[in-house]
Amino acid sequence: MAAESSKQFWKRSAKLPGSIQPVYGAQHPPLDPRLTKNFIKERSKGNTLPLKNKKASSFHEFARNTSDAWDIGDDEDEDFSSSFQTLNSKVAKATAAQVLENHSKLRVKPERAQSALSEMPTNCKVIKSSSEAQLSRSPEDACVRNALHKQQSLPLRPIIPLVARISDQNASGAPPMTVREKTRLEKFRQLLSSHNTDLDELRKCSWPGVPREVRPVTWRLLSGYLPANKERRKLTLQRKREEYFGFIEQYYDSRNEENHQDTYRQIHIDIPRTNPLIPLFQQPLVQEIFERILFIWAIRHPASGYVQGINDLVTPFFVVFLSEHVEEDVENFDVTTLSQDVLRSIEADSFWCMSKLLDGIQDNYTFAQPGIQKKVKALEELVSRIDEQVHNHFRKYEVEYLQFAFRWMNNLLMRELPLRCTIRLWDTYQSEPEGFSHFHLYVCAAFLIKWRKEILDEEDFQGLLMLLQNLPTIHWGNEEIGLLLAEAYRLKYMFADAPNHYRR
Repeated sequence: MAAESSKQFWKRSAKLPGSIQPVYGAQHPPLDPRLTKNFIKERSKGNTLPLKNKKASSFHEFARNTSDAWDIGDDEDEDFSSSFQTLNSKVAKATAAQVLENHSKLRVKPERAQSALSEMPTNCKVIKSSSEAQLSRSPEDACVRNALHKQQSLPLRPIIPLVARISDQNASGAPPMTVREKTRLEKFRQLLSSHNTDLDELRKCSWPGVPREVRPVTWRLLSGYLPANKERRKLTLQRKREEYFGFIEQYYDSRNEENHQDTYRQIHIDIPRTNPLIPLFQQPLVQEIFERILFIWAIRHPASGYVQGINDLVTPFFVVFLSEHVEEDVENFDVTTLSQDVLRSIEADSFWCMSKLLDGIQDNYTFAQPGIQKKVKALEELVSRIDEQVHNHFRKYEVEYLQFAFRWMNNLLMRELPLRCTIRLWDTYQSEPEGFSHFHLYVCAAFLIKWRKEILDEEDFQGLLMLLQNLPTIHWGNEEIGLLLAEAYRLKYMFADAPNHYRR
């Protein structure tokens, strides 16, 4: 009887398992919705599968309309596989025919291709970085594809720039260095070259962004890793780097011991998932560096240990300190060309600066992650006061803030923003008192309200969750981050010193 009731609990009314499309954040390009639309049309034409007519509009309806894949019986498996086999054969034949047709069309003579290009509108996107070149063969190929786009039953995935074009300063393609930026850079250099750097003045200058040329030393100072006294910096760097590699010698061999195996295994699994579209982070040597940094931090912080999401927090520091030794775009840079001493200094500096950051938000990663729970609750209360319509919209469709904002707090919005935007955001976080632990709340509130129109346009639970976990920030740059930070500062100015104002 208990077995039957258990089976009934998992096996709901639906004959086929429900499915949610893969969720992609800023680190992963979104799926082309037209592919899904065509697939649904083909499936409905075949009339081989029973579909739900009503779209789930709340979490409970979504749960009722979704059954579990592992509870489908053998007979249902046969029906399911046979119907999809028919479907897949149709799609395969149509796709094969379309591929042959497309290849024949693309194999045109050069003069015909040139004439076709001359008649075409000149709105094809110019590739600015080597990452875009990897995603597309050439601008001419992209334009030809656009011309044939409407004739394809299964359209190609749109060509998009790599999400972490770190060299880009602005999404608008503004010049890399203006007169104003040169003046700011000179002011930073004067501050950093003084005998005792005025850290308050440095924070004030860094709030609107730090120039790339002086970002490494500025981040070391703002994080508290380097002293303000210029004469002490060299000795401090030498001592801290030696201390870190002393930890490596002392602890790293214990990664295969029984009490540390689980920690190391989880780190080893998570590292390849870190920014998977950026070639820099897929290099074995870089992954080994990240493994050492994360394992040593976990060993030295047993209260929290390693938690998924901490691996993302290393990447901005690593990129910034690497850029100190690399002139070109770092995302495709081969780190094996650097000397061993340079790599060791980048690794040690990344470890210590990440440690300083995590010291301020460690309650985010201790048991049950109470810091994140509190921040998500505070975000809910804040949004209920600054935009009651959005808040009530979430309540109407039973969307809980924890379902989307947990990742915002756990990863500090790194999964929602391109890496270049994260680096710019952290310029301000390190300039703000308690930037990562306190100001981040107001940034999340401003980020949510930024999408209020899109949120209010969605009228079901699944659509809202898909939107909130796949916000279109891939083309964001410094300008968008500047506006976001300005709005966050306005919210902080209104509510930070009067928390009762956003509590009901």
